[in-house]
Amino acid sequence: MLAVDMTGDSVKAKNGSMVAYEGEMTFKKKTGGGEGLRGMVTRRLTGEQMAVMEVKGHGTCYFADRASEINLVSLHGETLHVEASNLLCTDAALRTGTSFTGLRGSSQGNGLFTTTVEGTGQAAILSDGTAVVLRVTPQLPLQVDPGAYIAHTGKLKQHFQAGVNFRTLIGESSGEAFQIRFEGEGLVYVQPSERNTIGGDV
Repeated sequence: MLAVDMTGDSVKAKNGSMVAYEGEMTFKKKTGGGEGLRGMVTRRLTGEQMAVMEVKGHGTCYFADRASEINLVSLHGETLHVEASNLLCTDAALRTGTSFTGLRGSSQGNGLFTTTVEGTGQAAILSDGTAVVLRVTPQLPLQVDPGAYIAHTGKLKQHFQAGVNFRTLIGESSGEAFQIRFEGEGLVYVQPSERNTIGGDV
């Protein structure tokens, strides 16, 4: 559970994620996953969207989503790329939008775009189990199972790869398998669980 103390300021949160609050709060539903006309167009084209509410007031507001683990990411002018379903809450000053991610998004059935959060402030992301933060360097690229990927920051290039995945090696997979390869400099957030993709259970 995330407890946010507010003194007249506001946050943007996943719609329905507020579980309790103390003090005086107002709630306003917003269209999420992107701001402005471009955000609206890409959401309609790709289906990558969030139901977002703006919470403003004085007191403490508590957020949670299906008992998922919550990870705080501090941004200092950089961009966080995150799956829409894994974004719980952001400071109001952070800008949200969409970015093209190529075939990786297609492998998850989430369209070809993912949600971006940029600016200076904090974002809270969700994970099914305690997330692990893995560093990518030019000398040490990273392969990730699409079902375990949550988010990433930094100057990273991602490539979608079809072929052998981790489970194929131990005989627990059927059909085509997928990986995401990250190259460059940055951090990748990975959850210790599985979710469905077009390629099947991963």
